[in-house]
Amino acid sequence: MILEHALLTVRPGEQAGFEADFARARPLIAATPGFRGLRLSRCLERDTGYLLLVEWDRLEDHIEGFRGGDAYQEWKALLHPYYDPFPVVEHFTTVLTADPVPEDTP
Repeated sequence: MILEHALLTVRPGEQAGFEADFARARPLIAATPGFRGLRLSRCLERDTGYLLLVEWDRLEDHIEGFRGGDAYQEWKALLHPYYDPFPVVEHFTTVLTADPVPEDTP
């Protein structure tokens, strides 16, 4: 699994429009083969900041499948005007994970 990470900065005052347009754009990415899921979170310290995490089966599913397809042009038209500056998108693979320790463990 590949985790796509993008820190998004939305133009001040445009957060509500961005969130509404992101909801409209979500089906475009969700229909892409290899898409596993996404999470969009708003920053608590900066009201113009968002974190987008997207899970893909393979890097190619994002780069070639989504970005190389027609749906990306619609995604871009809906969302890219909100960003200032344009986000850096990076991809990660898991190295280590941890689960909570049960309370009854000595």
